[in-house]
Amino acid sequence: MNPIFQIDRPVNQRRRQQVPTRISRTIEQWLAWIGMALSTVAMGGFTLVMNKVGAATFEEVIMPTLVGTNTQMPLDEAFEAGHTLGAWFGVTLVIVLLLSAAALWRTRARPERRSGAWWYLAAGLACLLGSQLILYPIAFFYFVGAGLFALRPVPEGSH
Repeated sequence: MNPIFQIDRPVNQRRRQQVPTRISRTIEQWLAWIGMALSTVAMGGFTLVMNKVGAATFEEVIMPTLVGTNTQMPLDEAFEAGHTLGAWFGVTLVIVLLLSAAALWRTRARPERRSGAWWYLAAGLACLLGSQLILYPIAFFYFVGAGLFALRPVPEGSH
């Protein structure tokens, strides 16, 4: 046997032993998917309803819930405010979905790095602040994902 091959064999075995172990970030990914689905239903649903509703239906069904029954706000102003809020929720939904997609991409590309937690945190903050603190239960999924991403131990040799 050629001595060159004998030297290469232990080197290749050492390289195989030094391959970093991959960490599973399945929980974080599921939390992001749940947050994306709930955000789409809540914010997307409100946006869709506000874009399709007429003034009469708005006055009977949505206005009492949105601005209250004892309000001095005229119908035109309330209707415009509802449409503005629907547009705001639509833009927020797009931002949350883009940040969530970046978080999922980062999680799959480099699950061993903790920098992915920032993407989850950004998606949660966008959901929370973009919904004007209404969707805090949905933002909670992103915050838990960020916390798990940042705090779960990373096995040695996975960097």
